[in-house]
Amino acid sequence: MGRKVMSLPDPVAVRPAMLRAVAPPIRLPDPTLDSSSSLERCLRNRRSCRDFRNVPMPLRDASQLLWAAQGITGLGGLRTAPSPGALYAIRPYLIAGNIAGLAPGIYRFDAEGHELLLASTGDFRRQLREAAGGQLCVEQAAFILLLAANYGRVAREYGARAERLVHIEAGHIAQNVCLEAAALGLGVIGLGAFSDAEVKEAINLPMREEPVYLIASGWKF
Repeated sequence: MGRKVMSLPDPVAVRPAMLRAVAPPIRLPDPTLDSSSSLERCLRNRRSCRDFRNVPMPLRDASQLLWAAQGITGLGGLRTAPSPGALYAIRPYLIAGNIAGLAPGIYRFDAEGHELLLASTGDFRRQLREAAGGQLCVEQAAFILLLAANYGRVAREYGARAERLVHIEAGHIAQNVCLEAAALGLGVIGLGAFSDAEVKEAINLPMREEPVYLIASGWKF
């Protein structure tokens, strides 16, 4: 009989169930709920930007982008972007690189409190750039929003259609962020070309969550 080989645990299996906060919540500036920017103007001006200036993004602008992504807009926790069954299976993570008044790091966005929960300190943009095939705009961006999906939550209700529905939800969120960036005069780009495994490794993403979309923003040239 051959010798029994002890198998090592799957690296994914030892990941945390959630990126836990390591500091008190950071309350974000209240979002602006009305402005002079028309939807039509934002649609016309929205363009993908790959070149960002090395200038800090105001915290109020980061707050506005996060609110556009998943801000609370109604009773029962209804949000700016639709979600199948109001399950909200996408969790937004802010990878802050150059935001005024906010230390570089990885933050969970808590829509209910409109606040950030610090999970890890440090500048993770270079690691994300490498995970995204060396795309320079990732390292240049002041603000990176990672949309991470819990497919299992949707699969319990919608079965085999879960993956499709989650991706539709991610598209709604991303378009909201892109239009808000246009309203603020910021550059923005959505990125789907990256290594899932490398993104998960870079930010120690919880085992139940999968990276779906990166949205990078900052001051354009």
